Amino acid sequence: MNPDIKKHLYDVEVSITSIYEYLGEKKDFSDYLSNKLLRRAIEREIEIIGEAINRALKIDPNLQIENARRIVDARNWVIHGYDKPIKMDLLPLFQFSDLEP
Repeated sequence: MNPDIKKHLYDVEVSITSIYEYLGEKKDFSDYLSNKLLRRAIEREIEIIGEAINRALKIDPNLQIENARRIVDARNWVIHGYDKPIKMDLLPLFQFSDLEP
C-alpha cells in the first residue's frame, strides 16, 4: 500500500480513537448536542477523518472505504455548513449510542 495512504488511514484511526475518548462510556448524542466543547472536538475529528479519506481516495480512487462519500460529505458539512441544521442523511454517521471501539 502507498505510504501516503497508510498515513491518511492512520490519521483516521487516531481520530476515531479520539472520538471514543471524548465520548467516554455514555456515547450519548444529546451530550454531543448540548456540550459545545465536546461538539467542537468531535467536529474537528470529523474534519480530519473526512479530509484524510478524501486525500487517500485522490491517491487511489479504487480504494474501498465503506461510506467514503458520506464521510467526506460530513466533513464538508462541518466546514462549510456549520451554520445550517445537520443534514438528515448525515445523522447515521453521528449515532453515538451504538458505537463500539
